[in-house]
Amino acid sequence: MNTLQSQTKRYRPLKTSYSNTPVLVIDTEADPHEILDAARQRIRAASDLLETLYCQSYNEADIKDIPHIINALYLLTQDGHQLLEVAKTRIKP
Repeated sequence: MNTLQSQTKRYRPLKTSYSNTPVLVIDTEADPHEILDAARQRIRAASDLLETLYCQSYNEADIKDIPHIINALYLLTQDGHQLLEVAKTRIKP
């Protein structure tokens, strides 16, 4: 197999990248438990952010913060989802 092809299959770019050149990738050959841990960290961070927002008063909110919050939640959940998908293919039933 071509080395470039094997690396393309091994390193899966994150969908949350804004450029044509992937900077952040998932090593699909990494230990599945490490991949799961990375997914857990991102999903936990998104959950914690949502919990914080839930506890905030709407009177304290600033309308300009909403796109920033949505972007952070999108990045965390999308990356976590992709990591879970890779881990799912690596863990044997």
